[in-house]
Amino acid sequence: MLGEHVNQQNLEDLVCEFLFYQENPQETPLPPIPSIRWMIAGIARISVFHSAYAVFCAPTNPSGIGGMYRETIHSVPRLKSGGATNPRRDCVFLDDGSDEPGMRGLEVARVHLLFSFEAEGQVYPCALVHNFRKAYTDPDPDNGMWIVEPERTADGSRLMSVVHLDSMVRAAHLLPVFGRPSPIPPQIKFSFALDSFSAFYVNKYIDYHAFETVF
Repeated sequence: MLGEHVNQQNLEDLVCEFLFYQENPQETPLPPIPSIRWMIAGIARISVFHSAYAVFCAPTNPSGIGGMYRETIHSVPRLKSGGATNPRRDCVFLDDGSDEPGMRGLEVARVHLLFSFEAEGQVYPCALVHNFRKAYTDPDPDNGMWIVEPERTADGSRLMSVVHLDSMVRAAHLLPVFGRPSPIPPQIKFSFALDSFSAFYVNKYIDYHAFETVF
Protein backbone atom coordinates (compact mmCIF):
# COMPACT_ATOMS: atom_id res chain seq x y z
CA MET A 1 0.00 0.00 0.00
CA LEU A 2 2.71 2.51 0.93
CA GLY A 3 4.66 1.68 -2.22
CA GLU A 4 1.62 2.41 -4.36
CA HIS A 5 0.99 5.66 -2.51
CA VAL A 6 4.50 6.98 -3.28
CA ASN A 7 4.55 5.44 -6.78
CA GLN A 8 7.33 3.02 -5.89
CA GLN A 9 5.97 -0.40 -6.77
CA ASN A 10 9.06 -2.31 -5.60
CA LEU A 11 9.26 -0.66 -2.17
CA GLU A 12 8.83 -4.03 -0.45
CA ASP A 13 11.80 -5.43 -2.38
CA LEU A 14 13.92 -2.41 -1.38
CA VAL A 15 12.97 -2.91 2.27
CA CYS A 16 13.96 -6.59 1.96
CA GLU A 17 17.34 -5.53 0.62
CA PHE A 18 17.71 -2.96 3.41
CA LEU A 19 16.93 -5.49 6.16
CA PHE A 20 19.25 -8.08 4.65
CA TYR A 21 22.22 -5.69 4.69
CA GLN A 22 21.33 -4.47 8.18
CA GLU A 23 21.87 -8.02 9.39
CA ASN A 24 24.61 -9.00 6.89
CA PRO A 25 26.58 -5.80 6.13
CA GLN A 26 29.57 -7.59 4.59
CA GLU A 27 27.74 -10.20 2.53
CA THR A 28 27.57 -9.79 -1.25
CA PRO A 29 25.98 -10.28 -3.66
CA LEU A 30 22.38 -9.82 -2.57
CA PRO A 31 20.45 -13.13 -2.61
CA PRO A 32 17.38 -13.38 -4.87
CA ILE A 33 14.58 -11.27 -3.37
CA PRO A 34 12.08 -14.19 -3.17
CA SER A 35 14.51 -16.03 -0.88
CA ILE A 36 14.62 -13.17 1.65
CA ARG A 37 11.05 -11.92 1.39
CA TRP A 38 10.31 -13.61 4.72
CA MET A 39 12.21 -10.76 6.37
CA ILE A 40 9.32 -8.35 5.88
CA ALA A 41 6.59 -10.74 7.01
CA GLY A 42 6.57 -9.38 10.57
CA ILE A 43 6.83 -5.66 9.79
CA ALA A 44 4.48 -3.52 11.87
CA ARG A 45 3.90 0.05 13.05
CA ILE A 46 4.78 1.78 9.79
CA SER A 47 4.95 5.58 10.15
CA VAL A 48 5.57 8.31 7.55
CA PHE A 49 7.19 11.67 8.28
CA HIS A 50 7.69 14.83 6.24
CA SER A 51 10.91 16.00 7.87
CA ALA A 52 13.90 14.79 9.86
CA TYR A 53 16.70 16.47 11.77
CA ALA A 54 20.36 16.07 10.90
CA VAL A 55 22.75 16.86 13.76
CA PHE A 56 26.42 17.14 12.92
CA CYS A 57 29.64 18.66 14.18
CA ALA A 58 30.58 22.04 12.70
CA PRO A 59 33.81 23.03 14.49
CA THR A 60 33.73 26.66 13.30
CA ASN A 61 30.10 27.17 14.30
CA PRO A 62 30.05 30.24 16.58
CA SER A 63 27.35 28.84 18.85
CA GLY A 64 26.22 25.53 20.27
CA ILE A 65 27.81 22.98 22.58
CA GLY A 66 30.97 21.60 21.04
CA GLY A 67 30.17 23.06 17.63
CA MET A 68 27.06 20.90 17.07
CA TYR A 69 24.62 22.11 14.43
CA ARG A 70 21.09 20.98 13.52
CA GLU A 71 19.22 21.36 10.25
CA THR A 72 15.93 20.07 8.89
CA ILE A 73 15.67 17.71 5.92
CA HIS A 74 12.30 17.79 4.14
CA SER A 75 10.41 15.30 2.04
CA VAL A 76 7.00 16.87 1.48
CA PRO A 77 4.59 15.77 -1.28
CA ARG A 78 2.84 19.16 -1.37
CA LEU A 79 4.33 22.45 -0.22
CA LYS A 80 2.90 25.87 -1.04
CA SER A 81 5.59 28.31 -2.08
CA GLY A 82 5.44 31.40 -4.29
CA GLY A 83 1.76 30.94 -4.99
CA ALA A 84 2.20 27.37 -6.28
CA THR A 85 1.95 23.98 -4.61
CA ASN A 86 4.75 21.57 -5.50
CA PRO A 87 6.63 18.71 -3.82
CA ARG A 88 9.83 19.38 -1.88
CA ARG A 89 12.38 16.56 -1.85
CA ASP A 90 15.66 17.61 -0.25
CA CYS A 91 19.05 16.14 -1.15
CA VAL A 92 21.43 14.73 1.44
CA PHE A 93 24.95 13.47 1.93
CA LEU A 94 25.19 9.80 2.89
CA ASP A 95 28.17 8.29 4.69
CA ASP A 96 29.43 5.44 2.48
CA GLY A 97 31.14 3.73 5.43
CA SER A 98 34.69 4.37 4.23
CA ASP A 99 37.39 6.46 5.91
CA GLU A 100 37.92 8.66 2.85
CA PRO A 101 37.76 12.43 3.52
CA GLY A 102 35.16 14.82 2.12
CA MET A 103 33.19 13.78 -0.95
CA ARG A 104 35.40 10.75 -1.48
CA GLY A 105 33.68 9.19 1.52
CA LEU A 106 30.20 10.53 0.82
CA GLU A 107 27.36 9.77 -1.55
CA VAL A 108 24.56 12.10 -2.65
CA ALA A 109 20.90 11.14 -2.70
CA ARG A 110 17.47 12.77 -2.94
CA VAL A 111 14.95 11.91 -0.23
CA HIS A 112 11.58 10.75 -1.60
CA LEU A 113 10.12 9.31 1.60
CA LEU A 114 10.91 9.41 5.31
CA PHE A 115 9.43 6.51 7.21
CA SER A 116 9.98 4.04 10.01
CA PHE A 117 8.83 0.52 10.78
CA GLU A 118 9.21 -2.15 13.43
CA ALA A 119 10.66 -5.58 12.66
CA GLU A 120 11.59 -8.28 15.18
CA GLY A 121 11.04 -5.79 18.00
CA GLN A 122 13.43 -3.20 16.56
CA VAL A 123 12.44 0.17 15.12
CA TYR A 124 14.15 1.20 11.87
CA PRO A 125 14.05 4.90 10.90
CA CYS A 126 14.59 4.95 7.13
CA ALA A 127 14.45 6.96 3.94
CA LEU A 128 13.60 6.00 0.39
CA VAL A 129 16.16 7.82 -1.74
CA HIS A 130 17.10 8.33 -5.37
CA ASN A 131 20.83 7.79 -5.72
CA PHE A 132 23.33 9.98 -7.54
CA ARG A 133 26.77 8.88 -8.73
CA LYS A 134 29.95 10.86 -9.11
CA ALA A 135 30.52 11.70 -12.76
CA TYR A 136 34.31 11.93 -12.33
CA THR A 137 36.94 10.75 -9.88
CA ASP A 138 37.90 14.33 -8.97
CA PRO A 139 36.09 17.66 -8.58
CA ASP A 140 35.84 20.15 -11.44
CA PRO A 141 39.25 21.87 -11.66
CA ASP A 142 37.62 25.21 -12.56
CA ASN A 143 35.39 25.62 -9.52
CA GLY A 144 36.37 22.85 -7.09
CA MET A 145 32.88 21.32 -7.05
CA TRP A 146 32.10 17.66 -7.62
CA ILE A 147 29.68 16.71 -10.39
CA VAL A 148 27.04 14.04 -9.80
CA GLU A 149 24.51 12.41 -12.11
CA PRO A 150 21.18 10.73 -11.26
CA GLU A 151 21.57 6.96 -11.26
CA ARG A 152 19.11 5.05 -13.43
CA THR A 153 18.23 1.45 -14.08
CA ALA A 154 18.49 -0.26 -17.47
CA ASP A 155 14.97 0.86 -18.41
CA GLY A 156 15.74 4.51 -17.57
CA SER A 157 13.81 4.71 -14.31
CA ARG A 158 15.34 6.15 -11.15
CA LEU A 159 17.63 3.87 -9.14
CA MET A 160 16.12 3.89 -5.66
CA SER A 161 17.22 2.40 -2.35
CA VAL A 162 16.21 2.37 1.30
CA VAL A 163 18.83 3.71 3.73
CA HIS A 164 19.02 4.06 7.49
CA LEU A 165 18.68 7.60 8.81
CA ASP A 166 21.95 7.12 10.69
CA SER A 167 23.77 7.18 7.35
CA MET A 168 22.60 10.74 6.63
CA VAL A 169 25.27 13.34 7.36
CA ARG A 170 23.48 16.57 6.44
CA ALA A 171 21.56 18.25 3.63
CA ALA A 172 23.21 18.72 0.23
CA HIS A 173 22.67 21.56 -2.25
CA LEU A 174 22.90 20.77 -5.97
CA LEU A 175 23.27 23.22 -8.86
CA PRO A 176 22.38 22.20 -12.44
CA VAL A 177 25.22 21.84 -14.92
CA PHE A 178 24.04 24.00 -17.81
CA GLY A 179 25.34 22.20 -20.89
CA ARG A 180 23.34 23.99 -23.57
CA PRO A 181 23.99 27.47 -24.97
CA SER A 182 20.25 28.01 -25.52
CA PRO A 183 18.06 29.62 -22.81
CA ILE A 184 16.36 27.42 -20.23
CA PRO A 185 12.70 26.84 -21.17
CA PRO A 186 10.42 29.00 -18.97
CA GLN A 187 8.28 25.99 -18.02
CA ILE A 188 11.17 24.51 -15.99
CA LYS A 189 10.53 25.80 -12.47
CA PHE A 190 12.92 25.50 -9.54
CA SER A 191 10.69 22.85 -7.95
CA PHE A 192 11.42 20.50 -10.85
CA ALA A 193 15.07 21.36 -11.51
CA LEU A 194 16.29 18.07 -10.02
CA ASP A 195 14.09 16.20 -12.51
CA SER A 196 15.02 18.34 -15.52
CA PHE A 197 18.84 18.23 -15.74
CA SER A 198 21.23 15.36 -16.30
CA ALA A 199 24.14 16.53 -14.13
CA PHE A 200 24.61 18.69 -11.04
CA TYR A 201 27.37 20.45 -9.14
CA VAL A 202 27.58 19.61 -5.43
CA ASN A 203 27.61 23.14 -4.05
CA LYS A 204 30.20 23.38 -1.31
CA TYR A 205 29.83 27.16 -1.22
CA ILE A 206 26.22 27.19 0.02
CA ASP A 207 27.48 27.68 3.61
CA TYR A 208 30.65 27.19 5.57
CA HIS A 209 29.38 23.94 7.07
CA ALA A 210 29.18 22.45 3.56
CA PHE A 211 32.63 23.82 2.75
CA GLU A 212 34.03 21.95 5.75
CA THR A 213 32.22 18.74 4.76
CA VAL A 214 32.76 18.72 0.99
CA PHE A 215 36.31 19.70 0.04
